Amino acid sequence: MLSSFRSDSSVSNTNENDAVISTFDLFSIGIGPSSSHTVGPMRAAKKFIEELKQNNVFHKITRIRIDLYGSLALTGKGHGTPNAILMGLEGETPDEIDTAKIVPRIAQIYETDILKLDGMNPIKFIPEKHIIFHYHESLPIHPNGMRFIAFDEQGDCVASSEFFSTGGGFIIGETEIHENRKNIFRKNNNDLIKQKQNAMSSAFPFSTAGELLQICKRENMTIAQMVYQNELQWRSKGEIKKKVMEIWNIMDQSIRNGCLSTVEYLPGSLKVRRRAPGLYNKLLKDMYPQNSSNYTAIKNSLLQPLAAATRKSITVNVLDVISVYAIAVNEENAAGGKVVTAPTNGASGVIPAVLKYYLEFISEQSSEKEIMDFLFTSAAIGMLYKKRASISAAEMGCQGEIGVACSMAAAAFAAVMGGTLEQIEDAAEIGMEHNLGLTCDPIDGLVQIPCIERNALGGIKALGAAQLALRSRSVAKVTLDQVIETMRQTGIDMQTKYKETSQGGLAVNVPLC
Repeated sequence: MLSSFRSDSSVSNTNENDAVISTFDLFSIGIGPSSSHTVGPMRAAKKFIEELKQNNVFHKITRIRIDLYGSLALTGKGHGTPNAILMGLEGETPDEIDTAKIVPRIAQIYETDILKLDGMNPIKFIPEKHIIFHYHESLPIHPNGMRFIAFDEQGDCVASSEFFSTGGGFIIGETEIHENRKNIFRKNNNDLIKQKQNAMSSAFPFSTAGELLQICKRENMTIAQMVYQNELQWRSKGEIKKKVMEIWNIMDQSIRNGCLSTVEYLPGSLKVRRRAPGLYNKLLKDMYPQNSSNYTAIKNSLLQPLAAATRKSITVNVLDVISVYAIAVNEENAAGGKVVTAPTNGASGVIPAVLKYYLEFISEQSSEKEIMDFLFTSAAIGMLYKKRASISAAEMGCQGEIGVACSMAAAAFAAVMGGTLEQIEDAAEIGMEHNLGLTCDPIDGLVQIPCIERNALGGIKALGAAQLALRSRSVAKVTLDQVIETMRQTGIDMQTKYKETSQGGLAVNVPLC
């Protein structure tokens, strides 16, 4: 008998706009190339296996079929969706999977036609046959829809579940949709909802930028301090600090991996050459021309915080620094490496690049507090976009990814530079205002062109937006709430071919050969 499982992750008495989003939901560790098409589907597949176990039918399963719809079907192959689902069905999670083992394991599945459900139950599985791409059909709820169907030995369908990947690695199930709880379903089964169901109310709930600033003024707190107080409702001080630093360390490591990579080309049909290593080498030579003969000794110097004396003795081009760091991260993402959703994989280079630039070339301390202030401030802005609009390119186009990341980074940079609440809001607004209408049109469905360069430009725009806000004396004419609503309306009006389907824009005007 066909059964549709009810998720155990729904929360009562919570509406969409008041849904609590933790910093650690918005920033989560995962693998490339896409949070909506790789991380989300892997989590959905893992969740389906858990549901099979919870309903005591896991042992009966001998066959599974996966149906992909809308954007997941149209760009899923280029985004690594099938492989992510296979790994999720085998029990892997985006934050813990060993990226070095993915390619050989996928090859083994294709060679043997054997899939090990949750790593223990081998079943016959032919990817070309059992993963169905519905290129001309979308499920009514969200363009990133997928359906999992499980069969027993007699061929009877015993279980079915639909999931929707809503951007940034977030997934929602059928139950959450029917109960009007969009945005509540968290990113993994170890989430805060499951751990502490009695502590769902945040200390300072907010749904708009206006409310956010009002609370901060009333409580005499910075945005980062307010977010921190909310996080304390769910985790201890030690846990919060540990997780923030873990997130930053992965961000920093992705910059390092991208800058020092020895792999010449990114995977996929486009044969895109990695540029971060060459750009990084040139940046070093420009900064240390007098040490060119001892280049090996300074190879790693820029990947560590620079001493104050060193900073004064070198000349740095901020555009070059932001570009190389952002490109490094997104090339790692394109190669399927480990990155942090910030707030998505496609835009994962913007925030790390701006934060690392601040720590290396501006901060006098490079302290953990500054890192926490930066990430908590950016998270607050990201929460607003997630609650009031969307961070899914399949819904909003690239304005929902690079645009949101730019807005988040601009606000955070303004904050650590000592900006007022109004200047921080203004920086976030400017960051989005000049990304409105940005399309998502990846060539051949790969998260490479134009995605990688857009991260560099997103970081540069973020700095420009913050600087403009910090130096302006006039009151902004456009509020952050207004620009978020404008982004939402623009995304709704945008044609589907410009929303992560590779059916318009660069995707159809640039020859693949």
